[in-house]
Amino acid sequence: MSGFLGLFLGLMLVGVASSANFDELFQPSWALDHFVREGELLKLRLDNYSGAGFVSKNKYMFGKVTIQLKLVEGDSAGTVAAFYMSSEGPNHNEFDFEFLGNTSGEPYSVQTNLYVNGVGNREQRLNLWFDPTKEFHNYSIFWNQCQVVFLVDETPIRVHTNMEHKGIPFPKDQAMGVYSSIWNADDWATQGGRVKTDWSHAPFIITYKAFEINACECPVSGAAVENTRKCSSSEDKKYWWDQPTLSELSFHQSHQLMWVRANHMVYDYCSDTARFPQTPAECVHHIHRH
Repeated sequence: MSGFLGLFLGLMLVGVASSANFDELFQPSWALDHFVREGELLKLRLDNYSGAGFVSKNKYMFGKVTIQLKLVEGDSAGTVAAFYMSSEGPNHNEFDFEFLGNTSGEPYSVQTNLYVNGVGNREQRLNLWFDPTKEFHNYSIFWNQCQVVFLVDETPIRVHTNMEHKGIPFPKDQAMGVYSSIWNADDWATQGGRVKTDWSHAPFIITYKAFEINACECPVSGAAVENTRKCSSSEDKKYWWDQPTLSELSFHQSHQLMWVRANHMVYDYCSDTARFPQTPAECVHHIHRH
C-alpha cells in the first residue's frame, strides 16, 4: 500500500510549487517601507502617505492559493485589503477577494469579483460569520478547468462554473500572478463611500502568517498554449486539481455554499436588476439552490 501511495503522491505533485515562506514565493511590489517583519508574521501598513502591496515571483495556472490573514482591527472604515490572482493585459482574467473595512462594531464585508477576458462587474458581497480581526483565517482560491471556487476556512463562499458549452467564456488559458495589498478606498469602500477614512486611527495594519501556493508554475514568458498543455493532466502526469471529484462541489460543500448564501450574502450582481436589466448569462445557468 505504501508503494502505491508514494506513486500516487508522486503523480499528484507534478510541477507543483508549494511553500509557506513569503520570500520564496513573493516580492514587495510597492511601498517597501510599509512592510514590517515580526518573526513568522508579515504586516502591511496603510497610512495617509501610502498603502503597500506584494506580488508572486511566478505565474500559475490551476491549483490552489491560500493565505492566512488577520484584518485591520478597530475602526477600519475606508480601507480595503485585497488578495487576488490576475493575468496581464486588457483581456486579463482576475479572481478577487476584497475585504472592506468598517466602523468599529460593524461586520467586516468580503467582496468577491471575477474578470473574464477583461470583463468584471461580477461582484458578490457577504458579511463574515466571525470577527476576522481577532484571529487568523484561511482565504483560498481554487481553480481548475471546471470551476473557480472562493473559500474561507475551506468553506466555499462562491463558485464560478465552466459553462463554455453554453457559449460563456471561462478563464482557463492565461497564467496568473498572485497579489495582495492594502490601500485607501474611502470613495467607495464603506457604505458606498459615505464613511471616510479616519486617519487618527492610522496606521491600519493587516497581518499575514502563512502563504501556500499549490499550483502549476508557468514560465513568465510562456505562451498560453504551452502553459495550458504543461498544466493539464495527461497519461504521463496527473495533477491533483484534475481529479474528477474536484470538477464540482461535493454534496457537503454545496450545502455549505447554500448556508453562506442564505445567511451571509448581502449583495449579488445576479439579482441587481437596476445594474443588469437583463440577467447576466452565467447567472441564468448557474444553479444556486436555496
